[in-house]
Amino acid sequence: MTGQAFKNMAPKEFWAAYEQDPNAVLIDVRTPMEYREAHLKGAKLIDINGGNFAAEIEKLDKNKAYYVYCRSGGRSSAACGLMASKGFSNLVNMTGGITRWMAEGMPVEK
Repeated sequence: MTGQAFKNMAPKEFWAAYEQDPNAVLIDVRTPMEYREAHLKGAKLIDINGGNFAAEIEKLDKNKAYYVYCRSGGRSSAACGLMASKGFSNLVNMTGGITRWMAEGMPVEK
């Protein structure tokens, strides 16, 4: 890959890849309040700013694929970078985050 340890994908491409990957885990790195307002079906909440993000990702299986999103793409990009530095190699960041996801008419859970 070109200088990045993770892939960036637009919402529809991101979801299609996630659904086709039996080894995939969906991670929402927003706050618990944001998660309660709306999240993607099946997403695991690990708040990047919650103080225990590093400890939580240490518990994850590095052999799985992680599909990461936030509100607009900034926090999820940072989370992917941090996870890559910890030895995760199969990471996908959703560009535009859940804001773009909803703007494209994709479904959310509340």
